[in-house]
Amino acid sequence: MTQNKRYRPIYHDLQTPIQYARGVGPKRSILLNRLGIKTIKDALDYLPWRYEDRRMLKNIASLQWGSKETVSGIIKSANLIITPRRGFKIFEVIITDGTGVLRAKWFNQPFLKKVLTTGSRVILTGVVRGYGGGVQGFPHRGEAGERGLFIFYEMDNPEYEIIEGDDDILIHTGRIVPVYRVTEGLSVRHLRSIMRGIVMLYASHLPEHLPDYIRKKYNLPILSEAFREVHFPEHELDINLLNNSATMAHKRLIFDELFLLELGLALKKKKTSIEEKGIRFDIQERLTKGFIEHLPFKLTDAQQKVYEDIKKDMSSPHPMNRLIQGDVGCGKTVIAFLSMLIAVENGYQSALMSPTEILAEQHLFNLKKWLRDLGINAVLLTSALKGKEREMALRDIQDSKTDIIIGTHALIQEGVVFKRLGIAIIDEQHRFGVMQRATLRKKGLNPDVIVMTATPIPRTLALTLYGDLDISVIDELPPGRKNVITKFFYENQRKFVYKLLEEELNKGRQAYVVYPIIEESEKVDLKAATEMAEHLARDVFPSKRVQLLHGRMRSDEKESIMNSFKMDEIEILATTTVIEVGVDVPNASVMLIEHAERFGLAQLHQLRGRVGRGDYQSYCFLMASPPLSEDTKRRLKVMTMTNDGFKIAEEDLSIRGPGEFFGTKQSGLPDLRFASIVRDVRILEDARREAFRLAEEDADFKNLLHKGIKEALQKKWEGRLELIKIS
Repeated sequence: MTQNKRYRPIYHDLQTPIQYARGVGPKRSILLNRLGIKTIKDALDYLPWRYEDRRMLKNIASLQWGSKETVSGIIKSANLIITPRRGFKIFEVIITDGTGVLRAKWFNQPFLKKVLTTGSRVILTGVVRGYGGGVQGFPHRGEAGERGLFIFYEMDNPEYEIIEGDDDILIHTGRIVPVYRVTEGLSVRHLRSIMRGIVMLYASHLPEHLPDYIRKKYNLPILSEAFREVHFPEHELDINLLNNSATMAHKRLIFDELFLLELGLALKKKKTSIEEKGIRFDIQERLTKGFIEHLPFKLTDAQQKVYEDIKKDMSSPHPMNRLIQGDVGCGKTVIAFLSMLIAVENGYQSALMSPTEILAEQHLFNLKKWLRDLGINAVLLTSALKGKEREMALRDIQDSKTDIIIGTHALIQEGVVFKRLGIAIIDEQHRFGVMQRATLRKKGLNPDVIVMTATPIPRTLALTLYGDLDISVIDELPPGRKNVITKFFYENQRKFVYKLLEEELNKGRQAYVVYPIIEESEKVDLKAATEMAEHLARDVFPSKRVQLLHGRMRSDEKESIMNSFKMDEIEILATTTVIEVGVDVPNASVMLIEHAERFGLAQLHQLRGRVGRGDYQSYCFLMASPPLSEDTKRRLKVMTMTNDGFKIAEEDLSIRGPGEFFGTKQSGLPDLRFASIVRDVRILEDARREAFRLAEEDADFKNLLHKGIKEALQKKWEGRLELIKIS
């Protein structure tokens, strides 16, 4: 008794452990923890993933073939059938509601024999199949009134719930019913009962933090009412609005989440732009003009516009925080180099951090080529640099004898000390975690920061992920650049694909053949890539020069192979994804991507960007092995339809969702539990507008109307606001 009294939950305490909620207990709390439900507040935040309209359950006689229907009935028989030839286990029940008969079958789920027993009342939801026929012991008059024609329907693998008692009927039938995602050992019915108790007891204690003037402006209900209505709808009767998260209750929760997210970003941006003191660079353009004159091409209008944005930022007394995004081959690197030269002109150092050694080496190669006569010292700093060479490089960086430092993660290692770091540029920023970017930034005293990506980010996602950064887009490719023709082939078309490759090689062009290396199976993948490269050289293209390149090679080996490929000494480069970004060989006009089904859309687009960099028509062939999921087919089809990275990114976001699309879990941002960046664009824009207005008018929350917002903001961000300025 003493123990129960000690742990007795307080109903208004939303942080009460979930095990103390009615109907839970220690054992069931372990199952709820698997779903991310650890407290009462977590349970309230765990919204239904869909709804079923059980106000008017159909009787079996009125079911529509081919439709997804929900029926209720009594189990009259239950049998486990094992097929004689292959030994498949089929669990079958026959249910009736007095109007007709329905057979339900589940495949390879023999445990259901202990769950769905004769005499139980069940609710089944599934696609109806049917035919005229009879079931022994269940005579029924057919629709035409002819004796002997029995109405008989089937469902394969329907969702099921067992109904126990009148209380269950009130919660699980006769209403619009919420359906929650569950885990093994926890049924939908049990979770719905638990959630009903939690919502009834706790929702009314949720504190309201949005002031009335914002709620009324967007016609939003109070928070407690919104949670009650989303979990157990009483007023919204449109099942389609509920299933599309388009009710006013849903909109309130979505607006709330996006508003608090954008408010955190707005406050961070305001603090950076007003309070933090940075470096005011004098834009002399002595070096930059000389650099531009050495370029073998003219800057595009889009590049020029972004360069003007950067010059304006760098001449400000506050730190620059700018995202430059643009498609593969649009010329972001040139703009980065110009930004670095502005810092050098002012006596500061510049650092550029790349995700791979090959890309860092290529940046240094291009920079030296374009800076021949400008008297600037540049150095490469990677983990491959050892011994006295490394010691000398670190000493020159610390003594400011080196103006530009290009490297990999090695730039942020302990022992790398900059004398006067003026600008830090992070290339392909999605490859780096938020802490790594923060470490580079702290190598200087509030240096300017540019993050670049060749993975186009849809505008809505950019607003969410980078609301505190100024965003520049290079939306123009160099003139004359041809689209890469992309084709999708199955494994049984391999000989034809090899013939297409050979046609290009015979024209004097070069080819990439790319193999996947997945971290979890790296050794197996690398062995397969090595064997396939040998097969290409020995059996398929014996007269061509074939070379394998992969990430486990020493830096000098990789550099040597890439130089040979650039010099046309290698005709086919069999490679892993180490060439995904930055590699520039204009004579390479064809790429074959093996096991294309294993790559994401963004990675396929990046890989394809290695061809089409010269004057020749280029090709990308995607080879896949069936069976393919619908999402995979959709990804590969998108690649064949467009070269536009932004359209590809929109489709990728639609397929995968924002968390997986851009790794938002590692970006330092709060998770989105209610909102969808794809679906809720208009709500995002409204929430962003209100958040930035509030940050401008009352950043210190002195207005009593905003007291609740401040508390909600602190809970939402959980101390992560400091990281946002470099995400």
